[in-house]
Amino acid sequence: MPLKSFVREIGNMSKKFTKKEKHECRRGGAYIAPDSSPLSSTAGSSTALTEHGRWANLPPELLLDIIQRVEARETCWPGRGDVVACASVCRSWRQITKEVVKTPEQCGFLTFPISLKQPGPRDTPIECFIQREKATSTYRLYMGLSPALSGNLNKLLLVAKRVRRATCTDFVISLVGNGFSRSSNNYVGKLKSNFMGTKFNIFDSQPPKDSPVRSTNRSLQKTHSRQVSPRKPMFITAKISYELNVLRTRGPRRMKCDMYSIPASAIGQEGTAPTPTAFTNCNDEARLGFKTLKSAQNVPLVLRNKAPRWHEQLQCWCLNFKGRVTVASVKNFQLVAAAEPSQNVTVPEQEKVILQFGKIGKDIFTMDYRYPLSALQAFAISLSSFDTKPVCE
Repeated sequence: MPLKSFVREIGNMSKKFTKKEKHECRRGGAYIAPDSSPLSSTAGSSTALTEHGRWANLPPELLLDIIQRVEARETCWPGRGDVVACASVCRSWRQITKEVVKTPEQCGFLTFPISLKQPGPRDTPIECFIQREKATSTYRLYMGLSPALSGNLNKLLLVAKRVRRATCTDFVISLVGNGFSRSSNNYVGKLKSNFMGTKFNIFDSQPPKDSPVRSTNRSLQKTHSRQVSPRKPMFITAKISYELNVLRTRGPRRMKCDMYSIPASAIGQEGTAPTPTAFTNCNDEARLGFKTLKSAQNVPLVLRNKAPRWHEQLQCWCLNFKGRVTVASVKNFQLVAAAEPSQNVTVPEQEKVILQFGKIGKDIFTMDYRYPLSALQAFAISLSSFDTKPVCE
């Protein structure tokens, strides 16, 4: 059987989920079927297992070769969905697919939903764009160059909804456009601002792997009380600060990002950033929160916006976005690492743009990010630029 026909049959078979599984499959189009056993299966799931039986009995060597070919052939969406279809067949297929598919840092691709929480590639940034809908106060993150250039190849990654409150503004982030509840499986985190819109906290629904995160006494009390509640606990993974500019004498906006979940040593040649491998349910110990380590070996990474230069002919502040930004806006920015001399970070590493965000049209903005930031972190930082800041510009 030709490989293309084989993958098509697997894709058709992966669509025969139960109604509940179909609902979960809409979580960004990268759903993996849960483990199940014949003893606990319903009639519908047992039928699916019967259909998958002939595929589950393939020799491991042949199965590994098939999945490796599919993964190497499909390098972009929507074709990348064939890789997800392979992982949805059965437990053995899922295990081998997870071993074959590399993290975005290693391969530069976004495949499964957990890829949105993993660091991007070190060299070439992942190019995305954000579409703003003012009427519904929603912001959609797509993977692609732009709506005009990508066409049907756009892949929806994350959706955020702005919720204005009396003393703050929340940007609730979800995998889909209708799962903004804290109890939803699609909920991944949020961005919360202060009253003036000068300080923001990035919250994650799960703590980073092997990395302690900051938790205040107030959050400890709240998460402790949620042990009998279906709502997910929240963990502060980063803080964003904008400098005050009431008299407008300091030029464009100045921002600083303290990434509590990423050590400063991550930007070095031998450095590593936390890379979660699966969505996990926080246990009782996690619900009690984590505290930031104070030792020098765990200093959090600090990002600052790259200073623009004044263009005499255009009479405006300019940055080199390499053609990815075409409209002047106070929201445009580039972030670079702000390393201390004692951290032994080379000058080229400090000059690399880790995240850039800018306007290209009405309600359309580009967002390019790279290691050590993840898509979720980059999206949350970009969302902070949309909030009103009367004392910063």
